[in-house]
Amino acid sequence: MLQKALIVGGGISGLSAAYYLSKAGVRPTLLEKSPQLGGVIQTRTQHGCLLEAGPDSFIAQKPWAMDLIRELGLADQVIGSNDHLRVTYILKNGKLVPLPDGLMMMVPTKIMPLVGTRLLSWPTKIRMGLELLRRPHGPQPDRSVTEFLVDHYGQESVDYLAEPLLAGVYGGDPNEMSVNSVLARFVEIESKYGSLTRGVLSIPRPKGSGSLFRTLKSGLGQLVELLRPSADVKQASVEALERTNSGFRARVNGDWIDSENVVLAVPAGSCAALLGPIHAELADLLSSIPYTSSITLSLGYRKATFDHPLNGFGFLVPKKERKLMAACTWVGNKFSYRVPEDLVLLRCFMGGNALSESDGGLVKAARDELRNIMGLQAEPFFHSIARWPQSMAQYTVGHEKRIERIEAIMKSLSGLHLAGNAYHGIGLPDCVRMGKEAAARITSS
Repeated sequence: MLQKALIVGGGISGLSAAYYLSKAGVRPTLLEKSPQLGGVIQTRTQHGCLLEAGPDSFIAQKPWAMDLIRELGLADQVIGSNDHLRVTYILKNGKLVPLPDGLMMMVPTKIMPLVGTRLLSWPTKIRMGLELLRRPHGPQPDRSVTEFLVDHYGQESVDYLAEPLLAGVYGGDPNEMSVNSVLARFVEIESKYGSLTRGVLSIPRPKGSGSLFRTLKSGLGQLVELLRPSADVKQASVEALERTNSGFRARVNGDWIDSENVVLAVPAGSCAALLGPIHAELADLLSSIPYTSSITLSLGYRKATFDHPLNGFGFLVPKKERKLMAACTWVGNKFSYRVPEDLVLLRCFMGGNALSESDGGLVKAARDELRNIMGLQAEPFFHSIARWPQSMAQYTVGHEKRIERIEAIMKSLSGLHLAGNAYHGIGLPDCVRMGKEAAARITSS
């Protein structure tokens, strides 16, 4: 039987597509090879602590996640980060140094905190001040994030600001990241103002905008549970995909499912494997989008034994200082309702090069690094580990043109839709938006 829509992939992009299709009166079938829906969004509870195995929040400035949450009736469950406690530290020469106040990502907007910080040398501070004098030169070709920022603020701004900040979001290398795709807003500012600092200072700041990060009181897994009923869910892998006169057909466990539309909401490499027989160039383009891996390690301590003050949200470890740990969040400070009063929860982000390490080896490595960085001697009484191989899409130089070509080809493949973190943003709001847009294309056809 021919159906209207088939969704491959049960992460937030596929689930969002399913929700908006269902809302428009189209009941899709959703195929997910994992026993769990949600992709990297997985919420666990252990010893009264709420553990997010993947993302713990979303950027409040992008509206699509909040729009979906409101539609699901969860608006009263949204909480913000405790920004009055927000201090983030950077490890430099083995010491935790707070990020200076007034930074917008890596762009300084206040003079005195920049002058007083121990994070940057005087030559870098002077260069940042002189950057105000830059004049615009119009649009520039795509460059790496490193090339872009070295041109404005020098190498130290990459090593101790951009790299650690972006590693926590993209898990990638600023020497390879496309500035047009990763820092598009700053590219626009450069084109208009020349100086990033002068441009940022010229932008009116919204009043009463609330917390920088938002999440759900009971965890982001609550979002997944409420989206699940939007589709007929089957745990299955798609073995092959073919075009037909009426759309597409997918082979699933040896049987064929016919559908007018197919939404591929899986990693780009998985899309490429299915699309090779349909369009070789499209498959090649998709397979050229690289991914990196990551590990989330949560460590639970009894507060009575915890021997380090927790002032702020946590710390970032620049690549120049990094062993395995890229960042550590002090969960109870960042969000309320996450940790009982008598416990402390640390959420450590370990590099993908540690994927093959045993659980015990990861815990030991994290404890050794926390001892060196924080002087922490306390022993955790529980831990939780989530491994995410090849989960973070990388927007390398040329990504913009690659996506333009992918979208041009897609116009010739009526009924085929792509959604996910490989294209136009890796955060939760962007993935919701892409799922919604795929649904809109289907329902309007």
